[in-house]
Amino acid sequence: MSDRITVEELSELMKKAAGVTVASEDLEKQYDSGFDVLGIDSLGLLGIVGELENRYGTPMPPDAEKSKTPREFLDLVNSVLLAGA
Repeated sequence: MSDRITVEELSELMKKAAGVTVASEDLEKQYDSGFDVLGIDSLGLLGIVGELENRYGTPMPPDAEKSKTPREFLDLVNSVLLAGA
């Protein structure tokens, strides 16, 4: 387990926690697209946040589930993970 979440891991988390399948290659192309375009709503993001908290044993930022894009989400979550490393 690394100290930062990659696009590939986010793609896997989207499928596992939110039930939305987006290939990591497609996610990279849509890095700045809204999660709504990708089919993820705030509840889906909340599921992803919960999965990350369980996986890393670290609370995620309170606004993580309000992130609008994959880039915004990964920047926010990775800043917390790097700070705790």
